[in-house]
Amino acid sequence: MARKVGMTQVFDEVGNLVPVTVMRIDPNVVIAQKTSEKDGYKALVVGIDDLKTGKTNKPYAGQFSENVSPKRTIREFRDYDKDASVGDTLGIDVLDGVRYVDVSGVSKGKGFQGVVKRWGFKGGRAAHGSKFHREPGSTGQCTSPGHSFKNIKLPGRMGRENITTMSLRVVKLDTEKNLVLVKGAVPGLNHGLVMIRAAVKR
Repeated sequence: MARKVGMTQVFDEVGNLVPVTVMRIDPNVVIAQKTSEKDGYKALVVGIDDLKTGKTNKPYAGQFSENVSPKRTIREFRDYDKDASVGDTLGIDVLDGVRYVDVSGVSKGKGFQGVVKRWGFKGGRAAHGSKFHREPGSTGQCTSPGHSFKNIKLPGRMGRENITTMSLRVVKLDTEKNLVLVKGAVPGLNHGLVMIRAAVKR
């Protein structure tokens, strides 16, 4: 897990200007391990961002062992292939040797939008006599079929969805500041939570 810092641009070793997204990997503390025998699947439960003392109730605090302070954000990683035990800290060293990554996050919310912005409809003529500019057009027809079908493209809330951007090239790993620089954009707001994993298709 990491926090998106923002975008900038750097020069590569050849001298080309590369647009990059900067992500900061805070210490990922292992909270628990799930096993096939007990839970039906293998997974590593990881948390980041310490909670202040007295800000947790007993059921939530009961998930954490004595040597692990309660965390604000908890996620599971299935089929984690490296050795790790409860209390261990995972950092930027996990990405050593990884050239391409997939980054998942929640996209920016756009609010309620029409079909032109939400779905890319062309819209009608912009002439004076036209009365059809940015409307969706016919949706249910008349007697036949006489109703709107499911999954028809209509106005509605846009954004704030789980998005995964795949096969982003790792430009630089800054081990001193725990920063990862990848080429291109990743979903989400600045300071938003993102999940980084080795690329599936590369």
